[in-house]
Amino acid sequence: MALTTADLDALNAAIVGAELEVELEGRRVKYRSVAELMAAYEHAKSVLAASSAGNAGRGSSFRFDMRTSRD
Repeated sequence: MALTTADLDALNAAIVGAELEVELEGRRVKYRSVAELMAAYEHAKSVLAASSAGNAGRGSSFRFDMRTSRD
């Protein structure tokens, strides 16, 4: 199950509203504190940033010229 920007938005809305229960990846999750909720938000943000950084280079093509010299 991959995190989405909708999950990040749900975490942010819960932080703003000081709610400890949020729906993520189709499941309801209840956090013990706002600090724990904020840690989950930071984790989700870093996961999404890493996945979008990994996708940034896709679609590129490279060309290699392989040459050898033989006597």
